[in-house]
Order: sequence, then structure tokens, then C-alpha cells
Amino acid sequence: MNYLLQVNTNTATSYLPVVIQIIFAAGLVGFLMLITHLLGPKRRTADKLENFASGIESHGDARQPMAIKYFLVAILFVVFDVEVIFFYPYAVNFKNLGWSGFWAVMIFVAFFLCGFIYIIKKGALKWED
Repeated sequence: MNYLLQVNTNTATSYLPVVIQIIFAAGLVGFLMLITHLLGPKRRTADKLENFASGIESHGDARQPMAIKYFLVAILFVVFDVEVIFFYPYAVNFKNLGWSGFWAVMIFVAFFLCGFIYIIKKGALKWED
């Protein structure tokens, strides 16, 4: 009698609600984009076609040299921000991971600090030229 109550949840039909939701969401986005494109105003004036620069009158060429420090700080922010994201799974499961998980995170933090010390020693975050 017990074998009749067991349901196999590893079939393709168990993913049917997810597939239906993805199709519905993609269809809704496509439908709304099509409707706004068809019904929206289409006035092409010189003011609308001009580049927007926060209300400041544009002048000069956009191809001016820019200090690499801005890009370096942006890239370093992304790298260290992504590394911090890896702490979340440990924070959620720290009791289950035990001491081996603790030491793995300590090694990760050590690598993290080595990279940070390297960046400081190279002077990547000094702003004066």
C-alpha cells in the first residue's frame, strides 16, 4: 500500500510550472515592449536627437584622455565586492561547515588580504599624481 503513495518528483512534468512562468514572463515583456513601440509617440525633433548631458551644453570632443585611476578604482571595487559575496554562503552555513569550513574561510580571507596588501603597496589607491 505504501508504494502507491510515493510520487516520482524527478520527472519533466515537475518543471512544467517553472517553464510556464518563464514563457509567460517573456511573453509579457515582449508584448509590453511591442505595444509601447506601436502606441508611443514618434516625434523626432532636433532637441530629442541631441545627446543629453545633464542640462549642460555640450562642447568639445568626447575622446579626451582620462586618468586611468578612475577605471582602476572601479575594477578594484568590483573585484573586492564580488569576493565579499562569497562570504554569504559561509555565513548561512557556518554551523554545518564546522572547523573545516572555518579554516577554509580563513584561507580565503588570507588570500583576500594578500591581494589588498599588494594593491596598497603598489599605490593603486593613491590619488595624487
